[in-house]
Amino acid sequence: MRYFLTLCLLLIVMQGISQPSVNKYQAVDNLILELGPLEKENVATITDTLTSSFTDKDKKARAIFTWIAQCIELDPKASRTNDDKNTEPENVIQFRKSSPLGFALLFQEMCSQADIRCLVVDGYVKYNTENINNIPDASNYSWNVIQLGTSPNEWYYVDAAKASGYLDKKQTLFTRKFSGEYFFSNKTVFNLEHFPDNQAWLLGEGTRNIKEFYSLPLIHDGAYKLTLSKPNPSNGLIKTKPNDANLFGFKTNDASNITNISIILGEGAKQQKPERINFTTKGNEIFFSYKFKKEDTYPVRIIADGKDVMSYMVESSE
Repeated sequence: MRYFLTLCLLLIVMQGISQPSVNKYQAVDNLILELGPLEKENVATITDTLTSSFTDKDKKARAIFTWIAQCIELDPKASRTNDDKNTEPENVIQFRKSSPLGFALLFQEMCSQADIRCLVVDGYVKYNTENINNIPDASNYSWNVIQLGTSPNEWYYVDAAKASGYLDKKQTLFTRKFSGEYFFSNKTVFNLEHFPDNQAWLLGEGTRNIKEFYSLPLIHDGAYKLTLSKPNPSNGLIKTKPNDANLFGFKTNDASNITNISIILGEGAKQQKPERINFTTKGNEIFFSYKFKKEDTYPVRIIADGKDVMSYMVESSE
């Protein structure tokens, strides 16, 4: 276990932390990297070690978030089967892996010990394009909201599970890929990727109901860097005919900075090479059209400047 956790930490340092170009929490992240996995410590001791160097609550919360996302893994089996039996914070610390609920409960407990108001939100996410328009029977995901002030605008989203990395399509393999975008996430993008089962915890504007949410395209973490909004088409299932033009677009914080839009058809063994697309801008909106030549049903991934942004499922037939 010690060798595994040390190796994971070294890999994180080597690959770097996926962050915006200006990261106000870089010093916090660096300190957490130096502290390492803190093996054989309990939740209370780890929390105190992580937060004792900071006075501001947002930095304490960031320290907790970064440590959890770097030192806890998503459990493929528990995530795939929605098994939440080992989600108590001490169990998560012991096994160093859990379902999304385990991540959320651990973050909540550590925040509580650091005197930060934090709640767990149960809800829904889409794991792949096959989930588009397929509403599950029960909630399949959990994340957190934390409060740092009295204003409604001082509630923030945190998703330590997604920040830790991702599972493959079959949810059998976890790949670590830390992303700071899931701390105090952009609310517009977060609401395109998550839907709470209690809409009281929908911070900002979002979809009106679960049916509308599951009809949206699949949103990827690259959308956060662009502060993506208004994906077009808004329906994630595209029904078209071969060689018919399909209009795509999205709004971003600065369209003028985007230099490359690419599209990838298929996945796995059937995945094609990225195809660079000609696009136009109008204000902060990106537009392009594409003709699907192949008759079949397949996922389509859109990439902006090398970052996965969103995916659709295409049904192309005469």
